[in-house]
Amino acid sequence: MLFRRRRERLTASAKSAAVTGFEALDARLPASEAGRGLMRKAFPDHWSFLLGELALYSFVVLVLTGTYLTFFFDPGMTPSVYEGSYEPLRGQAMTQAYASTLDISFDVRGGLLIRQIHHWAALVFVAAIGLHMLRIFFTGAFRKPREVNWIIGITLFLLALLEGFAGYSLPDDLLSGTGMRTAHTIVMSIPVLGTYLSFFIWGGPFPGEDILPRLYAIHILLVPGLLVALIIVHLILIVYLKHTQWAARGRTNRNVVGQPMFPQFTAKSTGLFLMVSGLLAGLSGVAQINPVWLYGPYRADQVATGAQPDWYVGFLEGAMRIMPPWQTTVAGHTVMWNVFLPAVVLPGVLFLVLFVYPFFERWVTGDRREHHLCDRPRNRPTRTALGVAGVVFYAVLLLAGGNDVIAFSFLVSVNALTWIFRIGVFVGPVVAFVVTKRLCLALQDHERRLLLEGEETGEVSQSVYGGISESHRPLDAGRRYRILVRDIPRPLPPPQVPATRLQRLRSGLSSWYYGDRVEMPMTPEQQRRVEEILAEPSTGEARK
Repeated sequence: MLFRRRRERLTASAKSAAVTGFEALDARLPASEAGRGLMRKAFPDHWSFLLGELALYSFVVLVLTGTYLTFFFDPGMTPSVYEGSYEPLRGQAMTQAYASTLDISFDVRGGLLIRQIHHWAALVFVAAIGLHMLRIFFTGAFRKPREVNWIIGITLFLLALLEGFAGYSLPDDLLSGTGMRTAHTIVMSIPVLGTYLSFFIWGGPFPGEDILPRLYAIHILLVPGLLVALIIVHLILIVYLKHTQWAARGRTNRNVVGQPMFPQFTAKSTGLFLMVSGLLAGLSGVAQINPVWLYGPYRADQVATGAQPDWYVGFLEGAMRIMPPWQTTVAGHTVMWNVFLPAVVLPGVLFLVLFVYPFFERWVTGDRREHHLCDRPRNRPTRTALGVAGVVFYAVLLLAGGNDVIAFSFLVSVNALTWIFRIGVFVGPVVAFVVTKRLCLALQDHERRLLLEGEETGEVSQSVYGGISESHRPLDAGRRYRILVRDIPRPLPPPQVPATRLQRLRSGLSSWYYGDRVEMPMTPEQQRRVEEILAEPSTGEARK
């Protein structure tokens, strides 16, 4: 009885303090008004929308573990003799960066676990961003009014790559040092400016004396600050512009059907954060990653055998390995095309294409409406085929980055593998594009037959005359809705004569994008209903 009364008094005091604090806050800021709208915000319930949250919570784990590691890591490059507890390296010369990494791994309580959680979280963070961007691309969620959020997402991906490279290089072991040597070669390959940039970044001739402290500042201060700022802007835009959603009964281009922020979405999202944290901790406890003590300290006259970068920059390694040894000497200056083209030009072009793609597609279609319903990838065969071709292009380069390991493991010639990858990097994406586009059109044709004939029941009957026939049942209303509600632009009409080259190019691209299509059978009433569902929201309606 005594404890119950005490608990009731404490509960009442907590409620009173919470009410008083909220009233004080609401008197100075629009807390109740903003909170009321935010708590009622609807979030669609589909697993694909959790990829962005997976990236967010991996970033939270990165910040927490990175903060812990910051207290013990020393980025100094002054050589010293190691006298720590790891016996095989005792007495060897190494930088303070490598020595402090060994101390974290063997002498700091929980240091190795935190290091591994940090590394695994970094891999999951980049992978989740990549998958999230693929989901947005294939579903058309980058279209108006979300072009700015797409640009922010690509920028976040770039910053994540930079953050990963900087963190990967900080231990100054032989593996990360080999990667740093590659980065130095890439910088040096830039015509005219390369030598100046190299001297500035490394603080002198390679391996320099300032690179690790500078990377450390970038890793713990500059890039994380930019990531936090862009993530906040990204989330604000998501709340303001509202979520996209998959077409289903009751969902239109003018509403959002889903769970409210509180309590359903908050509880589910909190559970996801705890699951991500627990899985990262469990994985880090049983799966070793980046054992720097096995590689030894970095020395400029040594290279790690079988050195492979983290997967997210492996495509650069692969591009350089399959590039022919082309060089040009002009006025005493050598241009290393075999490094400059695959490591500088190629990623620059790839990310430029990603940045401008929403505006390119809008120019091709001439569509300037707002879109809040996700496209089914099969309904946009050309866009889907382009995306799959890009994934295959990346995968071939990633495999090429490990051609030496593959050759050693399967006892094949490195030269033969190099030529296979050289051919595959051109042929693979083309084959993937053609196959994917035909598959998308085949899936559309299958759905057309389902609408006309119905779904097979699996029952076979025989007539009195001996004929065999299958029975079908009509599609349910939900599946019919999902098939019929689709937004596929018509090809632009041919330009009037005379037409400029740009107009002819636009017309040709539009026909290439949307000329191949499978029309679905619809009654006039169904056509009218679909047009109502896809109608553009009125001014301000989409923000509610």
